[in-house]
Amino acid sequence: MMKLYLKRTAALMLALALAASMVACGGNDASSSSQSSQSSSAVESTPESSLPESSEEASGSEPGEASQGQTNDLAQKYADAIVAARDDEMNEAMPVQTTLDAENDAYLIELLGFGPDDVEAAAISLSMINVKAYGVVVVKPVAGHEETVKAGLEGFVEYQKKAFEQYLADQYEVAKAARVETLEDGTMILVMCEGQDAVYDGIVSALNG
Repeated sequence: MMKLYLKRTAALMLALALAASMVACGGNDASSSSQSSQSSSAVESTPESSLPESSEEASGSEPGEASQGQTNDLAQKYADAIVAARDDEMNEAMPVQTTLDAENDAYLIELLGFGPDDVEAAAISLSMINVKAYGVVVVKPVAGHEETVKAGLEGFVEYQKKAFEQYLADQYEVAKAARVETLEDGTMILVMCEGQDAVYDGIVSALNG
């Protein structure tokens, strides 16, 4: 009787041990399956837009397009020519800008009628106050954008003439006498200031020197 009881007890304990082992294995499999599922879900849910773009895609720049906000050698040459053609007082009063940035120079771009995509290089000195007709611009248009740049310069002259025609007679005369010229190499020059002929000749001389 005792032997039979011990056998049954041993069999019961063995069965319980096997059952416990199977439950543990099942739990591990479920956990492993759950982790695998979560990992797969994380990869699939990553949108393509979050992947890093190449430098060209991120900048959106086209080959050969002039960089915005950067002064190149030609723009610096133009600026030096303007400075050489003016006296120290005018150079201090009317600084020369050698960059065009679509975001930071929106008003200037609207005033001139052309933007950074239209020019290879530019040196710009304008009066931003409404009591003085003044503008000296030396610019090299991008090929195919010559008419846009020329129209912009001529439009600036007309704008200044209308602004001063009924307002300040002396400034109207300055605007009326403004020069817009194109050199043989395609460089365009606007000179609107007192003594415009001397300033224009000084710019051309500096560019050719």
